Amino acid sequence: MKVVIASDHAAYLTKEQIKLYLDDKKIETVDFGTHSIDSMDYPDTIAPAARAVAKGDFDFGIVLCGSGIGASIVANKVRGVRAALVLDEYSAEYSRRHNNANVIVLAGRRRTMDDIGRYLDIWFETPYDGGRHDRRIEKIARLEQEECGD
Repeated sequence: MKVVIASDHAAYLTKEQIKLYLDDKKIETVDFGTHSIDSMDYPDTIAPAARAVAKGDFDFGIVLCGSGIGASIVANKVRGVRAALVLDEYSAEYSRRHNNANVIVLAGRRRTMDDIGRYLDIWFETPYDGGRHDRRIEKIARLEQEECGD
């Protein structure tokens, strides 16, 4: 499994902890930044990471900002990305099971690393259910096409 990770300055330290966590689990990560706690604009790192997932360069993406909200908004602007803000175990499981999310969004300032580790384990281990959910994913893809054109 190959995972892209990106954050803003508010979630930089959490991102660094996640990289160590994933390294311990033998999950390959590529860091799209940011690389310090210096103030920056989250679209500058989140958008390239989301595009890399949409292009198929990575299996999944992990993006973070302080609240997770801005990173969610940016990632979901990229066609083909289904980014889910995960703040608990339930949303970790069902964002994969029902929505086939390919990007997990985390709140660097709102959760502990113990919480985030649990969410990541659930998220990576939960399969997509398919079935009736395929129809919904197809509708999302059509909506992207209608809104974005070619």
